[in-house]
Amino acid sequence: MRNCGVMLSERKTRSDTDDFLHLFLNDVPMLDVRAPVEFARGSFPLAVNLPLLNDDERQAVGIVYKEEGQEAAIRLGHQLVGGDVKAERLRQWQAFAQQNPAGYLFCFRGGMRSHVVQEWLKDADIRYPLVKGGYKAMRRFLIGALDDIVRQRDFIIISGRTGTGKTTLIHQLPHAVDLEGLARHRGSSFGRRITPPPGQIDFENALAVRLLKLVHSTEKPLFIEDESRMVGRCALPLSLLAKMSAWPAVILKESLENRISAVLKDYVTDMLAEHQAAYGDEGFAKFADFLRDSLYRIRKRLGAERHRDILAMMEAALSAHQATGDESLHRQWIEILLTGYYDPMYDYQLSQKKNRTVFRGNRAEVLAWCCQVS
Repeated sequence: MRNCGVMLSERKTRSDTDDFLHLFLNDVPMLDVRAPVEFARGSFPLAVNLPLLNDDERQAVGIVYKEEGQEAAIRLGHQLVGGDVKAERLRQWQAFAQQNPAGYLFCFRGGMRSHVVQEWLKDADIRYPLVKGGYKAMRRFLIGALDDIVRQRDFIIISGRTGTGKTTLIHQLPHAVDLEGLARHRGSSFGRRITPPPGQIDFENALAVRLLKLVHSTEKPLFIEDESRMVGRCALPLSLLAKMSAWPAVILKESLENRISAVLKDYVTDMLAEHQAAYGDEGFAKFADFLRDSLYRIRKRLGAERHRDILAMMEAALSAHQATGDESLHRQWIEILLTGYYDPMYDYQLSQKKNRTVFRGNRAEVLAWCCQVS
């Protein structure tokens, strides 16, 4: 590890930075030295948490700081992070610096914790720069950037009924924002994924970074999928939500049969594969519970009788699916949900976009139109 330090220190010394745009546009690796509880509340897409103080240590130092002042808190910090504890944390920081020689480190405000880590690395012959202003300054920058972008840039909404393939189309467009991908959720009661969703701050930060990359790669309109305020557990920023109600919209149309097939693939074929990959032999049972729970979440809107009828179809489909591998019976309850539940909701929403609809068509037609615009 000593050789690593020498190698890094012999390179041209890089200055501390407040060029936040460069950090986010270039996916610069960042070492987040805040406590785990702070990291869990929110950080940045490529940040790695290797804290100076763990949660208990941070709490203890904070109490001493309030009761006895800064000098006493610093003394306690050095007592808590000394000896083998310091050596192990320094080893982890050195490894990060070796693996990410172009990276930066940060704490909450770019203050004491950042400077302590930077100084200890320097003592190990590693000159590693920090982000001026730390997490707080970068977070403020991203919030401001997102607000500026949605206020100043042209966007086009990709809208359409459930199952028309809006997300698939988004992935085919060069300058598009996949809100469901960022939220790790498909946007409906059945849209939950096995992987946990990001926290609200992580979602907002990732969205802002995506928008920054797009606006610095093109001056043409950006495409974004039509979503309500909540995408799973993630809420759209209010500045974005307000503008989405005024942006021009493209309406994606598909036949009912094609939409049923698309929903079958997303919520049955693919979701079963995800559950089996995650849970092995228990995968089908977990998948079946996922479908039942997803339907239960909308039972009040469906009404007791309709919920009971759809659940009976679902149970019959699950039995046949498990026994024979035949997925076809799922098409029955999917059709009922689409035509009786999702379509009326989406048709009302689409009616609100009538005066700002700029194009309608199937996926091939909409894709061709969007590519001309972009």
